[in-house]
Amino acid sequence: MMLKSGLGAASTIVALSLIASPLHAQTTKLTGVNRTPEGLPDISGVFTFRTLTPLQRPEALEGQDRLTAEEAAAFEASERTRLNRDLFDPESGAPSAGYQSRAEGGVLSYNEFWYERGIELTSDKRTSLVVDPPDGRIPYTTEFAEENRLRRLNLRNGFADHYTDRSLGDRCLMGSNSGPPMRPGSYNNNVMVLQTPGYVAIVNEHIHNTRIIPIESGPHGNIRQWVGDSRGRYENDALIVETRNFRQATNFTGSSAETTLIERFTRLDPDTVMYDFTIEDPNNYTRPWTVAIPFRRTDGPIYEYACHEGNYGLTGILAGARRLNTQPVEGSR
Repeated sequence: MMLKSGLGAASTIVALSLIASPLHAQTTKLTGVNRTPEGLPDISGVFTFRTLTPLQRPEALEGQDRLTAEEAAAFEASERTRLNRDLFDPESGAPSAGYQSRAEGGVLSYNEFWYERGIELTSDKRTSLVVDPPDGRIPYTTEFAEENRLRRLNLRNGFADHYTDRSLGDRCLMGSNSGPPMRPGSYNNNVMVLQTPGYVAIVNEHIHNTRIIPIESGPHGNIRQWVGDSRGRYENDALIVETRNFRQATNFTGSSAETTLIERFTRLDPDTVMYDFTIEDPNNYTRPWTVAIPFRRTDGPIYEYACHEGNYGLTGILAGARRLNTQPVEGSR
């Protein structure tokens, strides 16, 4: 599941790092933007994007887009306890006796040692990574929200007629935090960005995914891929990446092959790149929606994530499903 041999990313970064010339150093001083020798906004480096800030705003925090320092500290402490797998009963997957909070879900698969989900909110103490719509919620259509509830109920209770019924993450094809688009998950929330004049490479630790994005290379192709077909450009001191032609869904429930994804990478300071993305898909969303996630510089290297399609773990998932779905679950279909 987790880490194996290192890929020597640290030495790679040293060899490929782009150091600004005096001319561009002057530009940096005027604009506040680090630049490569070619004058491009420098977004390269190794970053972590782990955080306790939830993707969507919890119902209990409706109407609050940010927390005070005191509220944030209380929320963080509560989440660290709620998510701590060592406090769960390993047989039932439920919180241990005396712990009065909702479990992360499912029978315990890993203990807390394996998790790296972050310990605090983003520095601005936002209550959701979704920044548009203003309510911090993904704008699912009513019909899809109900379909998704039933689908999740079926999956939670073991339903799987075929391996394609399982998520792309279960199949080791795309991870929730490997993208595109990227978002925090339970572990391996690390990414390395490498730049050259004609390409940008995004190396994700999770699901060992590498995206090679051509810059200013003409129109999109017509071959559908799991990670879509990406084209990049630099605009207003940011890298903009537009991706179309997904083979099916992205890693977000509700998206489809018709998704258009716009990602933006903006260097805020020497230690931070703001990563935000907008998803537009008319099939199951009522409108486009946007997420903003700070990438914080961290030391390398990026490690191998030993997960691949055909992994024996999927055999176990399907075998367990056969045992669990012999009786229909009330409310499911």
